[in-house]
Amino acid sequence: MGELEAIKARVREMEEEAEKLKQLQSEVDKQILGSPGNQALNVSIEDKMEIDARSVFVGNVDYGATAEELEQHFHGCGSINRVTILCNKFDGHPKGFAYVEFADKESVQTAMALDDSLFRGRQIKVISFA
Repeated sequence: MGELEAIKARVREMEEEAEKLKQLQSEVDKQILGSPGNQALNVSIEDKMEIDARSVFVGNVDYGATAEELEQHFHGCGSINRVTILCNKFDGHPKGFAYVEFADKESVQTAMALDDSLFRGRQIKVISFA
């Protein structure tokens, strides 16, 4: 395969990953904004964008992982406000994805250094929304 084909294949992979992220983000938005009685119902679009700027998406997370373990893995990046592990709404099982929301957006850049790091024996993907 030539260099151009390899680049095109990589771009396709990245576009597919971006599309999956959009779908996941949409699911999370529905969970956060659509839950009755959830105080996040009052979150404005500006607030949500600001939260996204301080958050990272973590993929390939071990199904047995806890929020505390993820917090420990990312604790060196900065102060963490919240760790959210996405679960299947039908059976409650983890999906293998998580979000880590930091207190400040500078922590996101530090967290990006943990992309491809090992967490519970699995190589995790760390993606920022910024």
